[in-house]
Amino acid sequence: MPSLAKNKKAFHDYEILETFEAGIQLLGPEVKSCKASNCNLKGGYVDIDSKHQVWLNEVHISPYKFANKNNPNPTRKRKLLLNEKEILKILKQLNETGTTCVPLEMYTKGGLIKIKIALVRGKKLYDKRADLKKKSQNLDIARALKRK
Repeated sequence: MPSLAKNKKAFHDYEILETFEAGIQLLGPEVKSCKASNCNLKGGYVDIDSKHQVWLNEVHISPYKFANKNNPNPTRKRKLLLNEKEILKILKQLNETGTTCVPLEMYTKGGLIKIKIALVRGKKLYDKRADLKKKSQNLDIARALKRK
């Protein structure tokens, strides 16, 4: 499962409640561009419309340079493929206040491109500081153990 793109900022800004694996509908040049790791998940979000269709918004997939001149818009809406039970679960959580759904990682699985999305809640500033402090302490411990 090689990773094509990760949304590192989401791990810093949000508390992850639950993750889902979804398929993504891409056009031919977009698939080639994704497999060349020319995609950026930062700033992307997931939205569900009234027909219970899941859409991925604001994810930038660069145009494939060897394709014809008819490359699609790099930040267009892309449909995500989930089953109805998962869609209803996400929709129920999104109706709660303070939760949203963001993409975490794009990867290949058996020749297909999958995307990991997560239901998240925003962190407070003091939570972010505590996480950075804990990460720094763990790094110092690892360095001290490596020396001995």
